[in-house]
Amino acid sequence: MTQTIAPRVRTLVLLLLAAACALLAGAGPASAHAAVTGSDPGQGAVVDKAPARITLTFSEQVALSDDSLRVLDPEGKRVDTAEPATVSGTTYAVPLHSGLPDGTYTVAYQVVSADSHPVAGAYTFSIGAPSKTSVSVSGQSTDDGVVGWLYGFGRYVSYAGFIVMAGGAAFVLACWRRGSGVRPVQRFVVSGWVALTASTLALLLLRGSFTGSGKVSDIFDLSLLGQVLQTKSGAALVSRLLLLAAAALFIAVLFGAYARPSPTTLTDGASRRQPDPSEDAEEKRDLTFGLSIGGVVVAAGLAASWAMSEHASVGLQAGIAMPVDVLHLLAVAAWLGGLGALLVALYRAPADTPVDAPAVRRFSQVAFGSVLALISTGTYQSWRQLGSWPAFTDTRYGQLLLAKIALVVVLVGVAWISRRWTGRLAETVPVEASAVREKERVGAGADGAGETAVVGDTSAEGEGDTGLATDEQPGTESPGPESAGTQSVDSERAAQLARQRAARDAAQRKRMRDADPNRFGLRRSVLAEAGVAVVLLAVTTVLTQTEPGRTEQEAKAATAASASSSADEGASGALTLNMPFDTGGEDGKGIVTIDIDPARVGGNEMHVYVERPNGRAFDIPEVKVEFTLKAKDIGPLPVVPDHIATGHWSANGVQIPMAGDWQVDVTVRTSDIDEVTVSKNAQIG
Repeated sequence: MTQTIAPRVRTLVLLLLAAACALLAGAGPASAHAAVTGSDPGQGAVVDKAPARITLTFSEQVALSDDSLRVLDPEGKRVDTAEPATVSGTTYAVPLHSGLPDGTYTVAYQVVSADSHPVAGAYTFSIGAPSKTSVSVSGQSTDDGVVGWLYGFGRYVSYAGFIVMAGGAAFVLACWRRGSGVRPVQRFVVSGWVALTASTLALLLLRGSFTGSGKVSDIFDLSLLGQVLQTKSGAALVSRLLLLAAAALFIAVLFGAYARPSPTTLTDGASRRQPDPSEDAEEKRDLTFGLSIGGVVVAAGLAASWAMSEHASVGLQAGIAMPVDVLHLLAVAAWLGGLGALLVALYRAPADTPVDAPAVRRFSQVAFGSVLALISTGTYQSWRQLGSWPAFTDTRYGQLLLAKIALVVVLVGVAWISRRWTGRLAETVPVEASAVREKERVGAGADGAGETAVVGDTSAEGEGDTGLATDEQPGTESPGPESAGTQSVDSERAAQLARQRAARDAAQRKRMRDADPNRFGLRRSVLAEAGVAVVLLAVTTVLTQTEPGRTEQEAKAATAASASSSADEGASGALTLNMPFDTGGEDGKGIVTIDIDPARVGGNEMHVYVERPNGRAFDIPEVKVEFTLKAKDIGPLPVVPDHIATGHWSANGVQIPMAGDWQVDVTVRTSDIDEVTVSKNAQIG
């Protein structure tokens, strides 16, 4: 039966890991955890005079470097004159050259938010009138590319390594102390330490490129590494490495002195006696207590290395959120890491050291306590990161959180099934143990009789062959070389037979153990738990890289308020809309630009510019504009501008009766039969 189970287990584990990797790969770049909530000049604004500086306001404090804010002219040349500086709070500025010519300028920013995640983007504004620019303003993200993928994978491995190491060690100390001497369990915990150490070193090297250029060639740039070490994230990673050194000492004691049986003591030069059991028990209790306290301290410190540099360290109630986050990570490790150790014990523990029902029952209690801790801490974290019920469905963070909650519910359901199998296993263990002892007693008696018969036959046969008298005095004749060789062969043969019997008995005990339907059911349910846990860990990793719902909604509200405020500012608050068109006829491609000044309720001045794709103005037979406010069922309100100059039309007194999200439709006719209507929405009023 074991041979049938093993391929299925390997296949299922590989499928689960593939699903987790696919989830990570499909997660896409992480959303920014700090958002631009205001700028001066605003996005798309057209100003009369060249500004002396550019200011950006973020939703939270950000870290700046020399090239965090760059301003480029229409040709792509930098026009900022100094390093960016903090104006006040979350507002930052960079000065510009004086006397900048008219045209469209690009503002590009690349900063690191307070929770250690990179934020990048760009927008444009114009001086005098919009112009063609050679600068691409598509969304920039340092999470894209090889470095971003490697950094995300490193985060996943670091979380998994911590859970395996801390949870596996907790399972040994709290649930199954005999497991400290089981080699597969030892390898399981040590592999977690290796994975966490390797991923932490990799994250330290990747960090500079991840928050900067995103180039693979910058991974081993020592100057970037020096800059990383001066940041909060770098300090957290270095602290994690130092704590991992203490964790290595803890693991060495756990699987060294703690796993070794008590040595015998000498009473004289020849004899031995067992030590006092009470002394051994007291020494074991003291060592268990010391390892428990030290393990909790080291594990809490490692969990704090995440809490001090990510979501919990910024935002609302950071002083409460950080210890709550530490408790949340410890509960996850105790549950999922212990689950992994239990799975290894069920499938890989030797036949003479099987994981028993009391150990599984104790782990069930630990898991139950961990679930209660996860529910309480997770509820607080959800409130802190979302802030409202609509954020569950309206933000990506909320959607991922719903997926995580669903997986936790599934995991708890499967754990309940495992708990039932544990109860059945506990009922059958006493019967199995007595049966095994009886079988071993009968087998030992048979083996002993067989050995006696063999020895007796051998003796009789030897006496018949040699013809020696039975009352021959011992020691009168030394055994010859042939007799000594025969004795050596017999002892080797006896040792070989003993090893074969031990192997046969171990295999028989393993077959009897694996044939138990209750243990087989427990194995399957625990394997299912582990599979769900792998996917849950992947979702959690993506969740930690996603912008919290509360921040996302606040940024959207602030951006909308900023846009509305910009529209209400006087002449410099003009609204500009650029709309490419293609009528399909000859010379039918171009760009129509609509300027509405001051874009308020009441009378407005409107200018229409028509340009070829190369930026040259040209005339067309007809241009018509219509305004529609669909939310209030107003419009369309037609406007026919007057032709002023080549490629330029104008209309005064354009009435906007109400503030709202207006749809602006522009009909362009390039010949008698070639015509097209292009549309764009704009907040006016």
